[in-house]
Amino acid sequence: MTTRTTLLFTLCIASLVGLLAALAVLVGPANANKDPVTPQQLKAYEDAFMEQVKKGDLLFHGDAATAKQMNVVLSNTGMACAMCHPFASDTHPQAFPKYQASMNKFATLRDMINWCIEKPNQGEKIDSDSDAMKALEAYIYWSNSGSVLVPGKY
Repeated sequence: MTTRTTLLFTLCIASLVGLLAALAVLVGPANANKDPVTPQQLKAYEDAFMEQVKKGDLLFHGDAATAKQMNVVLSNTGMACAMCHPFASDTHPQAFPKYQASMNKFATLRDMINWCIEKPNQGEKIDSDSDAMKALEAYIYWSNSGSVLVPGKY
């Protein structure tokens, strides 16, 4: 390629980039997921979330009937999560994912929940996508924040 061809090619690319940038500014940001949450949607979200929090609370505090209903074995030692973490204190869910020295790996909150179930409590690891895991997470987040999560912000 000659110097003139290279210059023309560079100008074309620069013009194309400039046109795309101008178009993006004129069109504005995408409006996906920008619709306001209605009071009915918010109420449905809060009800569903609090239902999970209640189940998670029962699991966290060692309720055998709830564990059986959700088909999980969280402890074989008679210990419950709440015996080491009353009201889910000292769980710091907002700090995950992070390097967890006790596990020698970069871990999520779900990893840490399973580690606690398997190691100190000698329970059986639960599936990360299970209802029991979601309930435990909901309870831990709720306990640490004192309120439900704001939909659309996380």
